[in-house]
Amino acid sequence: MRVRFRLGAVPLALALCASSGAWAGLPTFCERASEISAAEQDRVLRFAGVVKRELEQSGARVALVARAGTDLSRFGLLYSHAAVALKDNPAAPWAVRQLYYACDESRPRLFDQGVAGFALGADTPASGHMSLVFLPEPDGALLERAALDKPLALSLLAGEYSANAYAFGTRYQNCNGWVAELLAGAWGHLGSAAAPRAQAQAWLRTQGYTAGPVRIPSHAMMFAGQFVPLLHVNDHPVEDIHQLALQVSVPESIEAFVHARAPAARRVELCHDRERIVVRRGWQPIGAQCRALPGDEVIAFASAP
Repeated sequence: MRVRFRLGAVPLALALCASSGAWAGLPTFCERASEISAAEQDRVLRFAGVVKRELEQSGARVALVARAGTDLSRFGLLYSHAAVALKDNPAAPWAVRQLYYACDESRPRLFDQGVAGFALGADTPASGHMSLVFLPEPDGALLERAALDKPLALSLLAGEYSANAYAFGTRYQNCNGWVAELLAGAWGHLGSAAAPRAQAQAWLRTQGYTAGPVRIPSHAMMFAGQFVPLLHVNDHPVEDIHQLALQVSVPESIEAFVHARAPAARRVELCHDRERIVVRRGWQPIGAQCRALPGDEVIAFASAP
């Protein structure tokens, strides 16, 4: 038995959002459909349950979360989509607050989604990766306050979406750019600053934030991307285009910035394949192959298909 999900307004950009995911070969995004078997759905839901357990046992009130959604391996990236999980999210405990692209409205929106839905947004349900970063105080409290401050969160939302948005431009934005700018709003105490996105990006620059770079394999791929919906290069510096290295906010950029600013931040990474879940506590990446090392927690699925 296979369950068919049509990717509409909310799920679409959850899978698509991050750097140049569409270059990986996505078709017309808003009409794209994804199929998942009952066994795959069961595994992903069990995986989401372990993620929820880590959130609940963390003692924190907020976490930066990232998911491997779109296959970005040709760009040397694993994670595609960053967001903020909030213990006291009005939608549900530990619901994930994020930017998504509303197909029906052709514009980005903010959306709260449960952990299970967030995990089910991955393109390949046979395997999956998620990372959780727990911040020390007062950094965590500042981020929680900013994420729950609706006027501030919305003031940092762009009017136009681009999956590969230039991290230091205000015309477009992707989901990871919104998270980076939310961190700036929280930690830079921007409040009701005029031109909040420009101010947030200026603060990120002064604090040493580095976006990407996302390295494009060829000039042909860079050129082809101009004809793919929700991808743009007209906001990027010409020299970056010529060098095939775009400054795009990706989850790895955000986590590196957070770790440098707050060395006491804790990271938990989780992955699964068809047979087991691996949980690693620490900043050493698990890697795309989901291989356990001594000290990792390994949870076997009750039955493998």
